[in-house]
Amino acid sequence: MGCCGSKSLPAADLVTEREPGTILGKPLVEFNKLYKLGKVLGKGGFATTYMCQELSTGRSFACKSIPKRKPTSQEDKEAVNTEIKIMENLSGVSNIVQIHESYEDRRFVYIIMELCRGGQLFDRIKAHSYYTEKDAAGIFKAIVNAVQICHSMDVVHRNLKPENFLFSSEDEESAELKAIDFGCSVYIKEGVELKEKVGSLYYIAPEVLREESYGKEIDIWSACVILYYLTQWETSIWKCLIICFDMLVDDEIKEGRIDFDSHPWPCTSLSAKYLIKNMLNKNQKERISAAKVLEHPWIKSEASDKPIDGVVLSRLKQFRAMNRLKKLALKVIAEGLSEEEIKGLKTMFERMDTDKSGSITYEELKTGLNRLGSKLPEAEVKQLMEAADVDGNGTIDYTEFITATMHRHRLERDKHLLKAFLHFDKDNSGYITKDELELAMKEHGMGDEACAKEIISEIDKNKDGRIDYEEFCAMMRSGNFQPQGQLIHH
Repeated sequence: MGCCGSKSLPAADLVTEREPGTILGKPLVEFNKLYKLGKVLGKGGFATTYMCQELSTGRSFACKSIPKRKPTSQEDKEAVNTEIKIMENLSGVSNIVQIHESYEDRRFVYIIMELCRGGQLFDRIKAHSYYTEKDAAGIFKAIVNAVQICHSMDVVHRNLKPENFLFSSEDEESAELKAIDFGCSVYIKEGVELKEKVGSLYYIAPEVLREESYGKEIDIWSACVILYYLTQWETSIWKCLIICFDMLVDDEIKEGRIDFDSHPWPCTSLSAKYLIKNMLNKNQKERISAAKVLEHPWIKSEASDKPIDGVVLSRLKQFRAMNRLKKLALKVIAEGLSEEEIKGLKTMFERMDTDKSGSITYEELKTGLNRLGSKLPEAEVKQLMEAADVDGNGTIDYTEFITATMHRHRLERDKHLLKAFLHFDKDNSGYITKDELELAMKEHGMGDEACAKEIISEIDKNKDGRIDYEEFCAMMRSGNFQPQGQLIHH
């Protein structure tokens, strides 16, 4: 796998769609020829996470190793594939651990992820003993941003707890907090009720315990329990465990009864208590949303005012910075993606396309981004609009939206890169010439001879006046996720 030089394009087997009889639906690999497993980072009920090294590059990753049951049920297959697809669809944004690749051999499925070196939020809480409300608000903002990103893509995490948040580095000033472990996560599907009792004991929402149907709101409850730990660890950790246990026994969680009068709540600010009450509303339909939490006065006054980009805004900004050939190649790739591969983005487009015209206007984009929590100045919204409007007709159609916002993990896949390359290489010579690039750009209203010449000059590393497949792959993959750090799963 990887880039090929000159006329040596990838063999046909690299673009095989499905491999029958496997869990992931792609060819089995000899994993020990690709990666070397190191120390165990964490163990869960169904998987073990290791530190690992990619043999071809020497880069360090985390590897979640999932043993294959015999026989493997359809439910097991769907669960593993759902976890991987969710991680792929949430790639390239803040506060979410990044997936690098997934593999399968005869005994295991392997999920390769970035390595975050800062350790668990749980351990930092214990080490600090107590966070000020300002410190807690800053961390909690990152937690809720991760939840909001999931919910915006119709994903419910279902296992939020301090152990499932890691810091990207050991530097407490610059480390980014990231949500991990999407093994319990699922997509919200219209007409399908969620009733499965999943999660960790002290973080489970009352509707889950009551065995009622539930939705995204269960993540809000769990996140709020994490907030309790952040603000009250030193004085009341044991009290918290006892209270949670008593709630389970006395059905107080099921009834949603919360005591704000006894210690340590009198020491907590009114603003924080008001937010907590809204997050712990016993009626899940009246529980505050993640987007509203991010707009709450306590978060905005105590936490850093530095904006955190969601999925759409983050990817639009990345798209804006790309050269024209990369944008056009992404459009070719987007046109060939299945509904399953763009799950979540279609819903996002439909929410922004409020007049159901099939395209997003400037006003709809501005309103949609505001609704997702971004407060961009009009000039920047216009720049994003112009970048995503590939054909320059003044609106963003469905394909253009998918092109600009699809996750960059797709660019690691040879079948997508090959398809895009062959779209430009009309004579199948193994090269994209200036004339071929100029023709493609004119067809899409993206430039002329001068633009084509400039792009060739930028990408043509061996200075032969044309772009070979290796140069094309390097251009497409440049600027994509470069993982680093340590990862622990429980």
